[in-house]
Amino acid sequence: MASYRAGAQLWRSIARNPCLPRRYSSKPQNLDIESILAEPSWSVRSLLPNKAAEQSETTVTPKQLRHLLRLSALPQPSSPEQEQSMLRTLESQIHFVQEMQRVDTTGIEPLRSIRDESPAARKEVTIGLDRLKDAFAKELVSGRRRRVQRVPSARNGRPEEAIWNGNALESASKKKGPYFVVETGSGQAS
Repeated sequence: MASYRAGAQLWRSIARNPCLPRRYSSKPQNLDIESILAEPSWSVRSLLPNKAAEQSETTVTPKQLRHLLRLSALPQPSSPEQEQSMLRTLESQIHFVQEMQRVDTTGIEPLRSIRDESPAARKEVTIGLDRLKDAFAKELVSGRRRRVQRVPSARNGRPEEAIWNGNALESASKKKGPYFVVETGSGQAS
């Protein structure tokens, strides 16, 4: 638990440190990433329940487990061993969530999205008139109501025309008029 708190303190200090990069900063920063990542400050193992305490503290009863499974439309445990396994798994998940909720996040800005929000990335995903110039060139405004219509081009035609010319009998080994012939096992054509 102490190593977990140390990790949370590290993140708070990183959030308050003025030499670390701020959002949308284009100035070069003096970061020593290797020293920050040189040794772990906490372990996932610290978020899992202690094996000795696991036996004494149970927050979910078998009756509650069965009720949760019924609400979730999941199958009930088929044996007492399977029920105990489900209870242990549920207890470890509850413990994990409780440990995550104990982290002090005061002064830390919430994560809005998991994506690159640098100016270069924003420019790349921004759609402007210069990116739409080709699409506008393929449109024709006509009529009193100024309806926009797509200009017909070879690319807007049927894409299968380049692959298939419409003649299904072209690759048939035997033909009889507009039909292809299939040989049966007895040697007769049908």
